[in-house]
Amino acid sequence: MKQIFAEKAPAAIGPYCHAVVHGDMVFCSGQIPLDPKTMTIVGATIEEQTAQVMKNIETVLSEVGTTLNKIVKTTIFLDTMDDFMGMNTVYEDCLNGHKPARSAFEVGRLPKDALIEIECIAVIE
Repeated sequence: MKQIFAEKAPAAIGPYCHAVVHGDMVFCSGQIPLDPKTMTIVGATIEEQTAQVMKNIETVLSEVGTTLNKIVKTTIFLDTMDDFMGMNTVYEDCLNGHKPARSAFEVGRLPKDALIEIECIAVIE
């Protein structure tokens, strides 16, 4: 197993790494919509925050030589399911037709009061 700390991604806000690589699989920690430079939440809407989360995931995946179209599973945590449709539109656009397995949940609260957090599992090919 190899721990990944992506230099261009937002720093972890707890005792964890951005991802763990095991064999040809990469297990990404949840990403919230943090700006990597300022470490502040980007956007006030679910659409803006989802776009930033997907950028952060893309940054982590690129650190290990893979891309968004190699994601096999995502888990999405939403502050409210009322944001599901807005999130879904941006999520789908970011994946350009790729449709990994997915779960989505409403949770009580997310770190830094973000509206969304996404974690994923991808392959390295």
